[in-house]
Amino acid sequence: MTAPALVILAHGSRDPRSAATVHSLVKCLRDLRDDLRIEASFLDHCPPTPYQKIGKLAAEGVEEVVILPLLLSSAFHARVDIPAVVDEARSRFPDLRIIASDVLGYDDTLLDVLDRRMRAELKDGRVRELDALVLACAGSSDAQANAAITRLARLWGQRHKLPVTAAFTAAATPSPAEAVLQWRLEGRRHVAVGSFFLAPGVLPDRAEQTSRKAGAVAVSRPLGVSAEVARLVLLRYGVAGLDLLTLVPAPRPQLLRPELVRTA
Repeated sequence: MTAPALVILAHGSRDPRSAATVHSLVKCLRDLRDDLRIEASFLDHCPPTPYQKIGKLAAEGVEEVVILPLLLSSAFHARVDIPAVVDEARSRFPDLRIIASDVLGYDDTLLDVLDRRMRAELKDGRVRELDALVLACAGSSDAQANAAITRLARLWGQRHKLPVTAAFTAAATPSPAEAVLQWRLEGRRHVAVGSFFLAPGVLPDRAEQTSRKAGAVAVSRPLGVSAEVARLVLLRYGVAGLDLLTLVPAPRPQLLRPELVRTA
């Protein structure tokens, strides 16, 4: 049995660094699993669309596809955009069995990647002392999604025995700059900001610029491509692949043969 194809579905950005990161991740995944067909696609801002990739796979005879949302949060895009993409893809390609996996989520293994990025930044900046942390992410109007990043921030702080604040670049408060300023008002002068984004772009840049202006001594780079991210992608793919086995195909309408149609 041929394994389902894996279509990575990223949010997309006008910043070319974002798409470059996604394509680098796909290359990493292909190196890890050369038995899988793995493609990249984007919801918005840059090509290709998921329908372009899925259509190409269908034309090549692929029968099953797992769409993997390359998202950290189970917020609006995961709850609304991804199901809409799956429904549209099933409508366009009725002969394909298509399922979406869970998002990557705020998995605590990603804190290992965050720590590496932070250590590199501290070394480059010759920072030898920290007394508070800020975990910066995109933010959402979904309170549950924000609560998840707050829990992850707490775990990160416990790792390093430092107080930590979760901060959001949009749709929620505090912002990274506000969080840094609050720590400094409390007398903590060595505050570092962890950039909890998958790829470079407008929001990570904003978090870095405003945090440094607020007095942060270090701001780490986004998570980027790593073995941990790749393994998490493959884990989500594997679970979705098992779910695909139990997916009941939609019934097709039965057309009557002309000779069976009775006339009055």
